[in-house]
Amino acid sequence: MPRLLLLRHAKSSWAEQGKPDRERPLAPRGREAAERMAQEMDARGLLPDRILCSPARRTGETLAALLPHLPKSVELQIVDDLYEAPDDYRTTIALHGEAASCLLVVGHNPAIHATAINLVGSADRKGAADILSKYPTGALAVIDFVDRWADLRPGGGRLAAFIRPRDLTDDPDAQDDD
Repeated sequence: MPRLLLLRHAKSSWAEQGKPDRERPLAPRGREAAERMAQEMDARGLLPDRILCSPARRTGETLAALLPHLPKSVELQIVDDLYEAPDDYRTTIALHGEAASCLLVVGHNPAIHATAINLVGSADRKGAADILSKYPTGALAVIDFVDRWADLRPGGGRLAAFIRPRDLTDDPDAQDDD
């Protein structure tokens, strides 16, 4: 059964004025959240065999936190279509998912949010409601499928988990970031 991991990049920094959007780095809080998410993915066995990552600096830095926790054999592809995608990532996933049994996509809103909404069919009500309301920075949706990547269809997935960085902290005042 194919499994899709949709990871929105962690919180980025706006501190360096005049820097092109594509070159924005992670904020310190984003680096911490990316490391917590990497540890959580490792603990849950959410280990992809293929990764598609946007070429933006903030997605690359988010991925860099994950790599020490992933198998050395993982295939990595930087995909330009993941940066400023017009709608969602379904076409990109169908084109580049290949034979992956567990595919990780590291991307951006609004496309990552739209992808999750479009693909999640049968899901627990709370998880579906969480995804519908907000897909914060650093959040991860885990979606299981019966279909091949090339046959993705709206509502064809089952939400197995939706993990937000605030779910991984002991801070009672932790909030989701946009």
